[in-house]
Amino acid sequence: MEKEIDEIVRNIVSDFDGKKNIDAINIFNKPDKAEVQELVDNLFQIVYPGYFRDRSYKIYNPENSFAVIMEDIFYHLNKQVTLALDFCNKRGVMTEEERKEESYRICKSFFNKVPKIREYIETDLLAAYDGDPAAGCFEEIILAYPGLTAVTVYRIAHELYLEQVPVLPRLMTEYAHSKTGIDIHPGATIDKYFFIDHGTGIVIGETAVIGKNVKIYQGVTIGALSTRGGQRLAGVKRHPTIKDNVTIYAGASILGGETVIGENAVIGGNTFITCSIEPDTRVSMKNMEMEYRTEGNGRKSEELSQGDAWYYMI
Repeated sequence: MEKEIDEIVRNIVSDFDGKKNIDAINIFNKPDKAEVQELVDNLFQIVYPGYFRDRSYKIYNPENSFAVIMEDIFYHLNKQVTLALDFCNKRGVMTEEERKEESYRICKSFFNKVPKIREYIETDLLAAYDGDPAAGCFEEIILAYPGLTAVTVYRIAHELYLEQVPVLPRLMTEYAHSKTGIDIHPGATIDKYFFIDHGTGIVIGETAVIGKNVKIYQGVTIGALSTRGGQRLAGVKRHPTIKDNVTIYAGASILGGETVIGENAVIGGNTFITCSIEPDTRVSMKNMEMEYRTEGNGRKSEELSQGDAWYYMI
């Protein structure tokens, strides 16, 4: 038994020859996924002071406590950014000293943007409260709504994405994805007063542009029409533009980089859109039929028929 196990180990270890992209023996020169997730949780203490806190810190002097928290976040963020800058070659080959200097600059820039991040999140909170009659209070939304959680993480990650930090922004939004079922790429551009209702199954792609006062329900995809071009499409606008004051109901799919949904449009549930929609337009499905059948009556069950998407001016 022992010899067989030894042979199995040797066979597998010999396959770790560095010739595959999945080979990476040195685990200490890469961003730490668990530490990045902890960073996100700690940043919530800064975004929502008084709602989330590390119980190891005393609160007799809140200002001192926040100073300790921010110093801790800065240290760990700086460490992870330094490691991440060694990936993707976005800045070319850098020495260790250059990476440390660039990481410190990025972290300073990020912390200077925290008030802006909080300004946008405040509008998202207001949009959620105004847009959902089931919301009892602001506290309920902050503590319980997955949509606000996912948008908060997106807004944090987006600022790092704009600084061209590799890997970390995606680790952050995928952490939110795993917790909420909402997948927002950190590269998407989303304006103020953004409200996700319910949220499960929402996908928003990297090059999507979303305006002010947009409301999205569960199961919506704002995606690419095709990704068959693979890496050749990197940097190309592949995802739609959603203008101000648009509402998108559950299960709708809006695809394509040239697709623009005009201001004040309402996109009905389960629609499939690959072309631009004029402002002040309602889009819905027609020819949907439903049949109720009692088992054993000899009638065959008929399929639900569904017509093409159609739209009309408000």
